[in-house]
Amino acid sequence: MTLKISRLALIAFGLILNSSMVRADSTLVAVASNFTKPMTEIAESFEQATGHSAKLSFGSTGKFVSQIQNGGPFEVLLAADETGPALLEKEGFVVSGTRNTYAIGKLVLWSATPGYVDAEGKILKTGSFKHISLADPKLAPYGAAAVDYLTKQGLLEKTQPLMVLGENISQTQQFISTGNAELGFIALSQVIENGKIASGSGYIIPTHEYATIRQGTALLKNGAENPAAIALLAYLKSAPALAIIEKYGYDLAK
Repeated sequence: MTLKISRLALIAFGLILNSSMVRADSTLVAVASNFTKPMTEIAESFEQATGHSAKLSFGSTGKFVSQIQNGGPFEVLLAADETGPALLEKEGFVVSGTRNTYAIGKLVLWSATPGYVDAEGKILKTGSFKHISLADPKLAPYGAAAVDYLTKQGLLEKTQPLMVLGENISQTQQFISTGNAELGFIALSQVIENGKIASGSGYIIPTHEYATIRQGTALLKNGAENPAAIALLAYLKSAPALAIIEKYGYDLAK
């Protein structure tokens, strides 16, 4: 975020917090599916703190980029990568200088069945599973990260015929939960609770074993004049929002 935009955002946010007379506005936000739980919580905190509301739409980053390119009404984008926001800025859909990394994502190999995935993920090499699910790597950065991991482990050829692709990471989790796949790759944020995997079984893959999932956000030109959109981007950098992000297993950008 440029110094000018950052100052404007912080000033706007400060005015909102300190003036009960400011009219509350709403902003339409496109949010990557992996960030569903934390963003839902952040939006509630944001409304309590500012009076503004954020209307959230969840889906794959690839589809959101396409929708924005074709006139979608979104004002803020929270992507699962930095490539999407960068492309949109290059094409003129983003307010220059407002791109920022809001979280570093983590990938987990997960099964809905307790004890199915071992603590080191050896099941990928030794297991006799028939299906493995991941988000479509052409649309979803977490799917691309899963493919990167499988490639580095020399397992892509073995697992490719067994893949069940989800449109996004939420659908991927649904495929695993309903038994359409015995296991699969999802975001840690989807299954973490109190610092641990809350259900089923899983292997949190070390972040150095796949390409870093740097999740980027940007103010879209549709929201350039909307105080709520500007305030939301500022709020994402506040202590309450950062605490929520970390609670769901994400690392913060440095």
